[in-house]
Amino acid sequence: MCTPTIEKHGASPAYIQWTVVRGDDATLKIEFFEDDESTYFDTDGWGYTATSYDSNGQVLDDLPVVSGDGYAEIQIPSTITEYWGSKYTTVVAELPFDLQVVIPGATVSGDTEPSTTWTPVIGTICVLGDVTPGGSL
Repeated sequence: MCTPTIEKHGASPAYIQWTVVRGDDATLKIEFFEDDESTYFDTDGWGYTATSYDSNGQVLDDLPVVSGDGYAEIQIPSTITEYWGSKYTTVVAELPFDLQVVIPGATVSGDTEPSTTWTPVIGTICVLGDVTPGGSL
């Protein structure tokens, strides 16, 4: 009798649940460290894309990403979050999101290797309703 085996390759992305308030600005900083867990990884030249998805309205939102030495920050302005969720409950929406990194290929002996696309972070944005006067609830 054959016993099936499952082979797993690659690293699983970090899963993050990020809580934001509808109509507020929000920032999530992702840091990339060397194996010693204290030295920032050299991220010079890396490109970043972050996206959230609202399945109710079938809307993809491109989320602004600002990067520095060894980190990337997803910075969502209130002009985007104010449209998230249409329910009148405490949690007004749950949106899947991800951060994608494109690492340019190295040049070796005059030949340029292809770039690498990597998704280090996936997760859910839990959107809470605002209850202050002039808020969204």
